[in-house]
Amino acid sequence: MGRLARSRKHRGIRDIKRKYRLRRRTKDLDQIHEDLEPEKATHLEKQEVDPDLPGLAQHYCIQCSKYFTDDKSLVEHRRGKYHKKRLRLLKDAPYTIKEAEMAAGLGTDNGKRLNAKKKAEKEEKVKDMETD
Repeated sequence: MGRLARSRKHRGIRDIKRKYRLRRRTKDLDQIHEDLEPEKATHLEKQEVDPDLPGLAQHYCIQCSKYFTDDKSLVEHRRGKYHKKRLRLLKDAPYTIKEAEMAAGLGTDNGKRLNAKKKAEKEEKVKDMETD
C-alpha cells in the first residue's frame, strides 16, 4: 500500500477566498449616507482628474461608491440590479449609536411604566377607604 495524500479541507477553495477579499469590499451604508449629504455629493460628482482611478475619476456612482470608465457604463450600471438594490437599502436611515445601545439593553427607557396604573388604583382605593 502506497502513501496516502494529505487531506486538505477548505484552504484551497478559491471562490471563498475571493468572496472575502479586502479589495472587493465597498463602503458601508452609513458611510454612503454621509456621502449623500448635498455638500459632499457635489464634491464627489465633480472630482478633479485623477489618473490612478478608472475613467480619471469623472464617472462616479455615489450610491454604490464605484468609479466607471465612461459615461455609457455608468448609465448601464444605473439600470442594473445591483444599483437598484443599493437604492432600496439606502431608503432606510442608518442606525444611530443610541439605537444600537438600546437594542443591546444599555440605554435608558423613559417610556410608560407598567406598574404605574396599578399603583394609582391602589392609592385611589386607599383614599376611598379613608374617606368612608
